[in-house]
Amino acid sequence: MIIVLKPNTEQTAMLKLMEVIKAYYAVDIQVINGEKLSLFALIGDTSAIDESRIAAVDCVERIIHVTEPYRKANRLFHPGNSEVEAGGIITGGTGITLAAGPCSVENTEQIIGIAKAVKASGAHFLRGGAFKPRTSPYSFQGLKYEGLDLLCRAKEETGLPIISEILSPNDIEVFTEKVDIIQVGARNMQNYDLLRQLGGVRKPVLLKRGLSATISEWLMSAEYIMAGGNDNIILCERGIRTFETYTRNTTDIGAIPVIKRLSHLPVWVDPSHASGKWWMVEPLALASIAAGADGLLIEVHNDPQHALSDGEQSIKPELFDKMVHGIKKIAFAVNRTL
Repeated sequence: MIIVLKPNTEQTAMLKLMEVIKAYYAVDIQVINGEKLSLFALIGDTSAIDESRIAAVDCVERIIHVTEPYRKANRLFHPGNSEVEAGGIITGGTGITLAAGPCSVENTEQIIGIAKAVKASGAHFLRGGAFKPRTSPYSFQGLKYEGLDLLCRAKEETGLPIISEILSPNDIEVFTEKVDIIQVGARNMQNYDLLRQLGGVRKPVLLKRGLSATISEWLMSAEYIMAGGNDNIILCERGIRTFETYTRNTTDIGAIPVIKRLSHLPVWVDPSHASGKWWMVEPLALASIAAGADGLLIEVHNDPQHALSDGEQSIKPELFDKMVHGIKKIAFAVNRTL
């Protein structure tokens, strides 16, 4: 529920209204001050609230019911765009954020070489998988903790902050120590135990959309983390499963403006997983920026043919460099920067 206050309501009147609400109802009150209007966002069970009691207060302009089940992620409760800071980089503002690196960390030379290449091209973050959730139990599962250590070495060499995927709540402590943005993959988007525990940390979380998740379900997963106290969420569209089999997934470009309308959280796109084909990464990346995405998560590998995972969707550093130039042009066209 949102209570819209009359223009130029004085602070004393706002405090009196808060006292009335708290005296009768067990809800949290989030105060949102705009240039012309102030709002009270009531978070919790509002079903017992007597609206006539609230509406009778002089400073109340009107009451809006929020029909969506998510509250903290809802733009109605937070009209401005949220900005998330990690490793000294801010995403969600006017700038476009680029994260690039291999699907899997394979060895020291590979990860440091790729990190240096993508940084030279303009990447802000190094992405790399240490723990790999694979469909087949016989596929390469990642170097695990050794992979995290190698990512840290690459960070020392280049200064690039790290993004890597967590699989188990048991690893939250080590990820909090070593990783700048904790990625929750598509398969774990509805792992509610993991989401709840990530709500207790203050590290930013990159939350990927589930394979067949609706936008509402995706936002509700973000709500689980935010309900625990961690508001540093970045949403990541990575394609969804449809009847089409030519591509790995179907890229939902339309989800970007929808999220921008419904939520205040930054939204990135992963065109690599969304397509599964290296030659589609660049056009999908450009389309994502044009549609309003705040960032991109790109798989880059120095030798895709011999990659231990997802080589068919990884681009070489030279193509990434070329793509960055195109992103700059699109960003300029939509009043963004890179």
